[in-house]
Formats: sequence, C-alpha cells, structure tokens
Amino acid sequence: MANQRRTFSEEFKQEAVALVVEHGYKIYNRYKDCGLDALNDRSRAPYRQANKLPFQIERTILGIKKKHPSWGARKIRDKLLRQYSMIKPPAISTVHAVLDRNGLVKRKKRRRHKAQGTTLVGAHEPNGLWCADYKGEFMLGNRQYCYPLTITDYRSRYLITCEGVASTRSDFAFSIFERAFKDFGLPDAIRTDNGVPFASGNALFGLSKLSVWWLRLGINIQRIKPGHPEQNGRHERMHLTLKNEATKPASFNFLQQQERFDQFIGVYNNERPHQALGGAYPGDIYTPSPRVYEPPGEPEYPYHAYCPGDALWPSLHRPPQDQPQFRVRRPNRGH
Repeated sequence: MANQRRTFSEEFKQEAVALVVEHGYKIYNRYKDCGLDALNDRSRAPYRQANKLPFQIERTILGIKKKHPSWGARKIRDKLLRQYSMIKPPAISTVHAVLDRNGLVKRKKRRRHKAQGTTLVGAHEPNGLWCADYKGEFMLGNRQYCYPLTITDYRSRYLITCEGVASTRSDFAFSIFERAFKDFGLPDAIRTDNGVPFASGNALFGLSKLSVWWLRLGINIQRIKPGHPEQNGRHERMHLTLKNEATKPASFNFLQQQERFDQFIGVYNNERPHQALGGAYPGDIYTPSPRVYEPPGEPEYPYHAYCPGDALWPSLHRPPQDQPQFRVRRPNRGH
C-alpha cells in the first residue's frame, strides 16, 4: 500500500513539473514575441463568431436606413428579402441590434407619473383638518418591524390614534381609520404624504382605495409635495416626541408596544402642556366632530355598465337595442 502511494505521488509530481515547464515555455515564447505585454491576461473571447452577421449585410442595412430614415427593423428586413432573396435573412431583432449599435434608434422617453402636492389649507377649528402618517418603522425585541400609524388634529394637536401595525397595507389602515371615525366623527379634510396606502403612483390622480373611500365619505384630500415633510411639520414634530418617549427602547412584541403607545396618547393629550397652545393640553381644546360616520352605500351605476358575471346582472333589464353597450371591469366597491 505504501509503495502504491509512493508511486502515485511520484507520477503526480512528474506530471505537475511537466505542466509547469510547458506553461513556462509558452509564457517565455510569448514574452520574446510581445515583450512585457505578454504577461498580461488575454481575452478568452473566440477569434471568430460562427453566427456573426456578415459585414456586407450590415452595411446594406445601414444603407437602407440612411436612404429611408423613418423605416424600422421590420420594414428593412422585408426590403432585404426582396432585394437579396438568395441570402439567409437576419432576424428582426438582429436588424434592430445593428441599428441600435450604430446609434440609429430613437428611444422614446417613458413618461413617468410624478406625484405632486395639492393646495394646502389650514384649519382654525378642531376637525377641520386631520394629519396622518406612518412614523418610521423600528424593530421590536422579537425581530419584527413595527409601523406606527398616527392621526392628529391640526388645530388642537390632539393625538387621535397611534396604532402599531406589521406593515403599511391598506387593510390595516382601513380598520384604524374606521375606528377613529366612529369614535371622533369625520373631519373636513385629511393631510398625508404621497406614500402607500394614502396614494397610488400609477392610479388616476394618484387615488388609492383608501383615498377613494375618504372622498365617498365627503372628506377632502390634501397631499404635501414629495420630499417636503415640513409641509406636515406639526405631525412630524409629534413623531419626534413619540420616538423619544415610547420607542426607546422598543418593547418585545406588538402588545407590549401598543400598551406604551396608549399610555403616550393619554399623557400627550391630557397631561403634557403644549408650547404651541400656550401651555394648554390638546384635550382641553379638542372636541369630537359633529359629522357622524356612516359607511358609504353601494355605488349606483347605469344598468348597461354591469358585466354578465356581476351579481346584479340577472335583476337588470336588458338595455334597448339602439343604446350603446359597454363592457367594463367590475367597479371598486369601497373597502
């Protein structure tokens, strides 16, 4: 067994030495031909590409494009087929790549929707304007992230609610706002930023499900300009106090953290003098809204706007033959 190992080791050494010697002579011969540049790494790309488009065809493509600047890749390929039927026609993508490589493709700039703020109007009475936002997320002791959703009254600085949730999904926001509307009534307007779930960047006028629900309740929407949190400065200042007094250090789980939020709400509204209010408590100034919350009813649509799969379709009369019919998607039914 020992002799076999010794034999294998010797053979391996001999092969390794032969390989090193061969490689060394290759580098040495390359050095004699090219000098020090031979010691640099060389490209591993093949010298010739078997499927590369012949330069004659590429030159013909560029000539057709120069003669007809408005023609695209598909039309140029069809022209090649008619003029040179004996050659193998390149793919449309190949013709487009040739044009693009030579700077002959005009790319249309994609129009991206840019969120814009609305007109901001303050309020001189409680419930004239509410401010809502998510305080920056932070990690709890159990390694879960907490996203506190806060709502304040603009005039009185009253902290209406502060709920810690696991994400910024609209489902959580719906339940929090509905509970606030039931307890404190409806405001005249709500001011938020342009983030989710308050706005939707790809929707018409940036409306999300939550903002559409507010409009159906008769609540006006105010949005600050992107990148200008100072336009909601009163609310952001409250977030600083909330961060210092209720999140440092963070609790272990959501229940313990929510208990701290509830204690903070009581102290902030009824025990902490507010400098902007002349030392008064926010709870001394705020009063609930006289506008009672009532869930919005089902929206009414013309009978020709329903699809055959809709639940109300069997109860609707067939529209007259001379009236135009439309097939639309099933409408948004609130929350």
